[in-house]
Amino acid sequence: MANAVFPKALEGFIKGAIDVDTAVIKAALVRGYTYTSTHEFVSDVVATGTINGTSAALSSVSVTNGVFDAADTTITASASASNHGLLLFQASAVTGGADVAQSSQRVIAYYDTGTGLPIQPGSGDVSVTWDNGTNKIIKLS
Repeated sequence: MANAVFPKALEGFIKGAIDVDTAVIKAALVRGYTYTSTHEFVSDVVATGTINGTSAALSSVSVTNGVFDAADTTITASASASNHGLLLFQASAVTGGADVAQSSQRVIAYYDTGTGLPIQPGSGDVSVTWDNGTNKIIKLS
């Protein structure tokens, strides 16, 4: 599998259901999950995989010329299992605020390929360093 933006996320960007600079965006470690292009919500992911830690809201968010970026983040893993991918999702309503139910949290992208992936967390903190090149976290083009 290669890294991918979920097609339903692209639809959400166009329809205004996902807003990365207004809503709360988080990253999570996911194991036992196989990317499926039809998934739309975090509940779809946890139906087949396990979330093993979630970041706080991403900070220093920027959106410029179709490129989404944020400060690097940390996830505290709750188990010593291995082979985790990284799920990016909108945890709140599009306007921000508190986290909503997993059945309403919109998935944005899944990463399982690249430097440090899959993630082998052991137990403890996992530092997530986003790409500092031209693509950043997501580049829509």
